[in-house]
Amino acid sequence: MDILSLVNALPGAAAQGLIWGIMAIGVYLTFRILDIADLTVDGTMCTGGAVCIMMLMSGHNIWISMLAATGAGMLAGLATGIFHTVMGIPAILAGILTQLSLYSINLKIMGKANQAVNVNKYDLIVSLRYVKDVPFYQNTILIVAIFIVVLIALLYWFFGTELGCSLRATGCNPNMSRAQGINTDVSKVLGLMLSNGLVALARMGGQVNVGYALGAGQKETAGESASGALWLCVLMGVIYGLGCALFASPLIGFFHLNSPVVIADARIYLQITCGLVLFSFLNQTFTGLFTAIGNSRAAF
Repeated sequence: MDILSLVNALPGAAAQGLIWGIMAIGVYLTFRILDIADLTVDGTMCTGGAVCIMMLMSGHNIWISMLAATGAGMLAGLATGIFHTVMGIPAILAGILTQLSLYSINLKIMGKANQAVNVNKYDLIVSLRYVKDVPFYQNTILIVAIFIVVLIALLYWFFGTELGCSLRATGCNPNMSRAQGINTDVSKVLGLMLSNGLVALARMGGQVNVGYALGAGQKETAGESASGALWLCVLMGVIYGLGCALFASPLIGFFHLNSPVVIADARIYLQITCGLVLFSFLNQTFTGLFTAIGNSRAAF
């Protein structure tokens, strides 16, 4: 790995970051608006990618494939919502149950650990090949940025409607919402479906890039993508750790702790995790790269 690989990977990383932003919007819907810590998204990311790829490989249009992927993510959110509202399982545990189930379901959908698609064979909307040296209207960064702006505008409109306001009210004060005649269970299920539907659209990263390159028989490109992913992982891990260490006081203050002893312990814990968070970043990157080459058994 050299610094040139990092520089060359930056435009592609920016495009991937924008796509990951769609996932962040989905997580935001449940965590901040519905006040639910939903872990289903860890599984629906892969479910969306698996469904979309298999639809493409079976000859369907890219837009139909994306719609099917979104629908699959919404079904996963529906399952979590039923676990939580109908069966009374705590929200975080309901998400974990669905997430673990999706690991097996994703492998069943694809038939094996990795299914690679190539932009030369399939009509994809965006590709890392279209990041540099292409007309502006084909540039992946521009297309994804426009998509995100439209998505945010649609969500802004939706949360201004009566149904959207009921979702916001449910997360803000469920007791008052029920007193106003709002079915909070329906609101929670709908919010989980919407969130996981968005997250299912956002399956991109070093794993996908390496899978694309290997599917096209371009081993050198796959090596460069893996190298760039690792460099970016290290860079982002260091920045994240330093950021948490530098802004420890406002981060801890967000929880409005009153005990000086608890605050001191929280500061020590944050310093420890900030120093080790890089290994968590590397774990996710190596796992994705192993999966991209078809090795889903070797855990890192």
